[in-house]
Amino acid sequence: MPEPPQADPFPESRVESDAGAAFVLESKGNWWHAGFHLTTAIVGPTILTLPYAFRGLGWGMGFFCLTVMGCVTFYSYYLMSMVLDHCEKAGRRHIRFRELAADVLGSGWMFYFVIFIQTAINTGVGIGAILLAGECLQIMYSNLAPNGSLKLYEFIAMVTVVMILLSQFPTFHSLRHINLVSLLLSLGYTFLVVGACIHAGLSENAPPRGYSLEASRSARLFSAFTSISILAAIFGNGILPEIQATLAPPATGKMVKGLAMCYTVIFITFYSSAVSGYWVFGNKANSNILKSLMPDNGPSLAPTAVLGLAVVFVLLQLLAIGLVYSQVAYEIMEKQSADVKQGVFSKRNLIPRIILRTLYVIFCGFMAAMLPFFGDVNGVVGAIGFIPLDFVLPMLLYNMTFKPPKSSCTYWINMFIMVAFTGAGILGSFSSIRKLVLDANKFKLFSSDAVD
Repeated sequence: MPEPPQADPFPESRVESDAGAAFVLESKGNWWHAGFHLTTAIVGPTILTLPYAFRGLGWGMGFFCLTVMGCVTFYSYYLMSMVLDHCEKAGRRHIRFRELAADVLGSGWMFYFVIFIQTAINTGVGIGAILLAGECLQIMYSNLAPNGSLKLYEFIAMVTVVMILLSQFPTFHSLRHINLVSLLLSLGYTFLVVGACIHAGLSENAPPRGYSLEASRSARLFSAFTSISILAAIFGNGILPEIQATLAPPATGKMVKGLAMCYTVIFITFYSSAVSGYWVFGNKANSNILKSLMPDNGPSLAPTAVLGLAVVFVLLQLLAIGLVYSQVAYEIMEKQSADVKQGVFSKRNLIPRIILRTLYVIFCGFMAAMLPFFGDVNGVVGAIGFIPLDFVLPMLLYNMTFKPPKSSCTYWINMFIMVAFTGAGILGSFSSIRKLVLDANKFKLFSSDAVD
């Protein structure tokens, strides 16, 4: 094991002088709180995209890729937790992904690379959460008032207002109860959607379905890598160090328990939604399986009350997800704008917080209304953001920190994962951006319909 460095490379980031650390990343949580945060960050309504991801892979490759992604991400997050624990024991507790990467890899540019990638992820997820929440409201409205005049961007504006109010929770730790409710909501709408899919598949009005892939070999390849990118986005979070930062010190060993809680929920929700949705709709699966169950033409394929309750659960959880992924942005804002010597609710700190967070949420809401590309954005964010942070950097950080022998299995497993997922990220980026460009012809700015 390497000798720990004696100097703290980020002395300016200590709680005594850092409002972002003292306020937003306040360290008071227990392991189950970390489990709530992790589950909210990973197990969200994006699981309703799993049948759509299977559409580009088929049954066999779909199961294989889903299982591989689950195993690799658990292993990846476990390694990163070990690196964080090692640094904490050496007297350098890192509470930010960017500082951890720059410290271990000894490269100043890595600090800014991680900031850029995290910003892309967090903003992308923030936009996607607001967009999907607006779609949920639109689904409920269109069923209650089929001839209503309200457009998607108007529902997005409503969600944005609610998010502005919720964004004023000052610390990540203060979201622990919200994220517990979020965990329960994810289980709730998963069971409802699975039940609705089984009902639809066994009913007399069951939709015709096929499981064949696209005819063109190149189209199949592009679809497969787009699906892999979507799976990476669904499993990714990119904020594990910030979540571990909310644990009361010493944090050693606590994150593994939180991961175990999170992946128990993942196993229950991911496989059930993927299998049931793809079984019913096959290669006609929508990027939001709820929309497949509630087609524009014809009656709903499951009881309206069940689907309505599922939509409400999804809507409520999306608010929690938007809050979780905004914390890195809020921490950066707080670090630059707040005075750590004054109280978190002092006038000096409260006014800038309200203004900056409101502007950030308005930006996300505006982009969601202008570019309704939920399925495609999911793929791009996965390829460009989640794959580097969740499938490459943790293995590199572990190898640099613990220096396993080059003859060891651990070293070569980590190297294989890094190389394989770097290649998958490059190809996934190309195929996801290609699909985004192709779909650009299908929408208008501030369209009332999200593009699949």
